[in-house]
Amino acid sequence: MKHCLKIYGTLFILSLFVSCGNADDDVNFDLNLGDGLGKGKPVDSCLGLEEGELVLSIQEQFTTLPGKVSVFFKVSDTDGNPVPGLTADQFTIYEQGRNDDCFNTISTSESQARISPNSQIFTNNTLLVLDLSNSVLDSSLEELKVASTSFVDNVMPETNQESFQMAIYWFDGENELHLLHQLTPSKEELISAINGITNDISADPSTDLYGAVIKSTDVASDLVKESTSGGNIGAASVVIFTDGTDQASRFTEEEALKKVKDANANISFFSIGLGSEIDTQVLEEIGKTFSVFAQNKEELEQRFRNISDKISERANSFYLFEYCSPKRDGSGDNNLAIAVNSGSRQGAVQTKFSAKGFTGGCE
Repeated sequence: MKHCLKIYGTLFILSLFVSCGNADDDVNFDLNLGDGLGKGKPVDSCLGLEEGELVLSIQEQFTTLPGKVSVFFKVSDTDGNPVPGLTADQFTIYEQGRNDDCFNTISTSESQARISPNSQIFTNNTLLVLDLSNSVLDSSLEELKVASTSFVDNVMPETNQESFQMAIYWFDGENELHLLHQLTPSKEELISAINGITNDISADPSTDLYGAVIKSTDVASDLVKESTSGGNIGAASVVIFTDGTDQASRFTEEEALKKVKDANANISFFSIGLGSEIDTQVLEEIGKTFSVFAQNKEELEQRFRNISDKISERANSFYLFEYCSPKRDGSGDNNLAIAVNSGSRQGAVQTKFSAKGFTGGCE
């Protein structure tokens, strides 16, 4: 066996005029923790596949009679960046039965290999959390509404999908995470809620940033727990916008950052900071997956778009790969290897499946 691939999160600076951000830390986004391969393992050396630049992390797998094998995995590079947009013809299937010295290549055409909609087993929820304290309401509300609308438009699918939903919350100085709109697959409802924000929405001029971080993490944790059951897998993204620092002092910085650090690995965190009064180091730790900063309100829409691109990339880097196996009932457990080739980059992962009950034909 080869040595397991090790994924190290790499920090970099995203230079967009005067904005900056921290690098994707996909190690913290693995739905299955371990050595980066989830439920999989490195491929057998007999295949002669070199360790590549792509990592296939198996999240779940199952079989369906009469002979279908389904594997749900995410693809990232060795720096942790998600790899979206792969197609079935970029994957190669290898099977090894008990009579095989090594793996045999399975024809993707004969096996009807395909990338199926991952919405069958995957639910991805986004929480947009907005600072609506007085400083925002007085000076940048309209720009924030435009940026938030653009964010919703970019993240949410054109047609409603129950597997992809968003909720919008806001905070000021009160000890409450205010709900602007409940979780919904409707882009139109979310945009309407944003357009309905007025500058008299808040009654407390302070900023309870740490409280918002803690409470939104709790909401996301509950969503992931609810959606991860019965063979389904759930993930969530928390996106927090602010133009300042915590002023309410209801919770400590240590409490908020610990909440993020200890959060379910299925939750990714993003932060957007505006202006010169933010604490960029704290926001980078809150937005441990990715963070961006805007010097002025005119840059807000682009910064929100930067975050929406990252969320979309992540959602589209999860694949449900399915094929019809030639193995039949009585063959027992069989080894399975899946390799991907994307231009000059490649990667592979190995697992096994039981062919119990398999017969000819496939759905």
